[in-house]
Amino acid sequence: MSRWFSAKYSALTPYTPGEQPKDRSYIKLNTNESPFPPSEAVVRAAEKEARSLELYSDPESVVLRRALAEAYGVDFNETIVTNGSDEVLNFAFMAFCDEKRPAIFPDITYGFYPVFAALNGVPFREIPLRDDFTIDPEDYIRSEGTVFLANPNAPTGIALPLCMIERIVAADPDRVVVVDEAYVDFGGESAVRLIPQYENLLVVRTFSKSRSLAGARLGFGLAQASLIADLHTIRYSTNPYNVNRMTEAAGAASLAEDELNHAHVEIIKNTRERTAKALAGLSFELTPSCANFLFARHPSIPGEELYRKLKQRGILVRHFSLPRIADYNRITVGSAEEMDALVAAVRELVEETK
Repeated sequence: MSRWFSAKYSALTPYTPGEQPKDRSYIKLNTNESPFPPSEAVVRAAEKEARSLELYSDPESVVLRRALAEAYGVDFNETIVTNGSDEVLNFAFMAFCDEKRPAIFPDITYGFYPVFAALNGVPFREIPLRDDFTIDPEDYIRSEGTVFLANPNAPTGIALPLCMIERIVAADPDRVVVVDEAYVDFGGESAVRLIPQYENLLVVRTFSKSRSLAGARLGFGLAQASLIADLHTIRYSTNPYNVNRMTEAAGAASLAEDELNHAHVEIIKNTRERTAKALAGLSFELTPSCANFLFARHPSIPGEELYRKLKQRGILVRHFSLPRIADYNRITVGSAEEMDALVAAVRELVEETK
């Protein structure tokens, strides 16, 4: 770092994104992208707006937010759209956490949470998952501070039932609970229906996974109007034109085609279950995933070794070095052909260990 870098950030450990290698062509199962491209209607909508890039995007994102409000049964002023769901999460750390309200989240979860806390100079507490990687709701019912829960959790893919989410939200109306639903469309229960009952609930969603728009960078938040107004205050104080014209148009067009998106989700879920069964038949241990990925370990192949050997064979998966999960790899559910190639490669590696 340079000698001008502020001391307040000198100890910051940044988030590490999944590999995006350019040295060769890989079967890419490491960043939880959809195996399906956006539809032609979505592409055309983005292309149309590309012809007006000399003009700023709509800072209110009116068309997109109206479409979101209709799709999720909320009011227009209960929506915010952001540059990926990471941005609305960062806004939540800025708006709802401080010295008196620490951030609280599991010790194994989305790796950006501790980064956002450190970046914004707020204290945080990590609560250990149970031995089976599940969340104990009682830990969060008793905790004081702003709660951040990925549901389904990442990288485990395990989901809390909605009744448990509601218990956590209802336990303390004087603190905000942020439910990060990046993967909920693949098998979890959304907390959106709870919004009318709880003014302290913020639900965060993304277009990256179930709507095939990871490259467009589009996220959104849903909550009662007062919480959303707080987030807009942060947004207007940082970057009011945070969502570009092409992304706004692509998002609205994608919502208009949600029947197709839902069909793709069902294919991914079926491929996930088929792949999980095949891996289990090769003696892998897997968590019960409700996401578009699998979290798996093999009793005879260390996690990092499996990751490296698959990479040598042209298949990328995600390995984490945290001690509790170092034997595991997170495997994105790709196309049927990609998952067949993964299983074939893994079968060869398992045979080599015998």
